[in-house]
Amino acid sequence: MTSKNQRFEQLFQSNVKLSAYSTYEIGGEARHLALPRTIEELSTMLHGARTKGLNPFLFGSGSNTLFPDHPDEEMLFFSLKEHIEFKLLPGRLFVSAGTPMTLLALFGLYTGISAFDFTFLLPGTLGAGVYMNAKYFSHQISDVLETAYVIDKEHPEKGIISVPLGSCEYGYKKSIFMRMPWIVVGADLKLPVDPKLTPQETDELFAKLKAKNLSSSVLPDYYRHYTNELNIAAKQGLEVRQELLDVIADRGGKLHFDFPSCGSVFKNNYTIGEPMGKLVDRIGLRGTVIGGAMISDHHGNIIQNRGGAKASDIVDLVHLVQEKVEAEFGFVPEPELVIV
Repeated sequence: MTSKNQRFEQLFQSNVKLSAYSTYEIGGEARHLALPRTIEELSTMLHGARTKGLNPFLFGSGSNTLFPDHPDEEMLFFSLKEHIEFKLLPGRLFVSAGTPMTLLALFGLYTGISAFDFTFLLPGTLGAGVYMNAKYFSHQISDVLETAYVIDKEHPEKGIISVPLGSCEYGYKKSIFMRMPWIVVGADLKLPVDPKLTPQETDELFAKLKAKNLSSSVLPDYYRHYTNELNIAAKQGLEVRQELLDVIADRGGKLHFDFPSCGSVFKNNYTIGEPMGKLVDRIGLRGTVIGGAMISDHHGNIIQNRGGAKASDIVDLVHLVQEKVEAEFGFVPEPELVIV
């Protein structure tokens, strides 16, 4: 019988470049990286990390994360992007934390449910969306969440903990998950209508969605892959709602996927009255270059890797924006980018 320690050793990889797991395509070599496919494997990895004195760092697809150029050798990096699971339940849909949010929009496309359209082309996983209350225009994860499921990374022996929507402390890119030592492992999402699928049709749909998953963190690949899925669906006779086409026009028009980036770097400060992109424009920082990184010349709240950028280049631009915005507008913008 395989012990927990033996299973731990089997599950993690050694000396892996984190740049392959980030939409920034930045990050040095991690001594330890794990890709758990189930909650059980995640629990095993957390137990092993605690036993060996390693510091666990959890992420999904790396779309909102800047990895260091020289990772700490005592860190165990976990990507949940291989943990993809759907389960259709009465009035709700269980989705695992590693499931790309775009697959939720595809689920809605195939079932005629529009509630998840706003998740299309959000290049992150559901776990990250629940963690930060991911938002696109007027819609956010809290609109569709019923219950989140977490594991306490300091006490994984407690098992899975349920957190109902009313306890999530949601605000604008704010939640209880940001201040608790919890790992989001999945969530029940509200279904406004019953998809009316037979068990066989349900299994077939979930198998189809898993097959459409793209594990790459390269943004141009991501954009091409999932926009093409709409073309495939249309050729199959499915109605592609205008909301999905509007997402393509908006995000594609802002060149969100042309270069490696994390999307928006800073949270908006709604007391100011203008979004961060506009503020950065007003102080003339669009197009500013440090090393291989550049503030997008199309959108002031996006910092791009224009080729060979290091984490330090991105951080230097973050600090530059904070310094200039504080001097001009009297506040220090808060990054939504997680800088490891």
